[in-house]
Amino acid sequence: MIRMFRISPLVGIGALAAAVICVSGSAYGHQEHVAAKRSAKTSQTAAALRDLWVGHIFWVRNAALATFNKNDAALKAAEQQAVANAESIAAAIEPFYGAAAKDSLFKLLAGHYGAVKAYLVATAGNDASAQSQATESLTSNAAEIASFLSKANPNLPKDTMNGLLLAHGGHHIQQIQQLKDLNYGAEAKTWEEMKVHMYVIADAMADALAKQFAHRR
Repeated sequence: MIRMFRISPLVGIGALAAAVICVSGSAYGHQEHVAAKRSAKTSQTAAALRDLWVGHIFWVRNAALATFNKNDAALKAAEQQAVANAESIAAAIEPFYGAAAKDSLFKLLAGHYGAVKAYLVATAGNDASAQSQATESLTSNAAEIASFLSKANPNLPKDTMNGLLLAHGGHHIQQIQQLKDLNYGAEAKTWEEMKVHMYVIADAMADALAKQFAHRR
């Protein structure tokens, strides 16, 4: 089972990072078990969504490195790709839910990146107060995305998605802190955790779409 987290907006940054990344390994095992039962079309959808979500963490990591290295050109390029990636993730749901839903999801994903960027800038500037505010934004945005997805698809329970998205935000926080500290060995492990976690989110969405739109299989 995936561990659920109740995160108060007042929780400390360290506590958030430590708590929400603790996703049980059984969740990943469950995903592999489900994968064996997927149709070819659902498997293709899952693979496409995995690629999109991994693209998200790839470009956010590049933005973090560029920020700490004070490389404005690299930062601009990474942010452009991060926005393009968010547009692609949002566009992936348009065939199922329409253009309005695509636009709504893009705004939510933009809010997610905005909160991550705020935390990144605050960390680079050693601004604890701004870090706390950014953490609150990440937490509230996770709830908004979870609510949006659960309303669109009843096979994506709000509490489950909120837990997954909180964990995702916690990974961003941990990675940013490790990059700032030049702790690349630990960050390499965090990257692997982030990647596998993206697979869980992508697969959950693909499986939920397959259930809701079974006639399209």
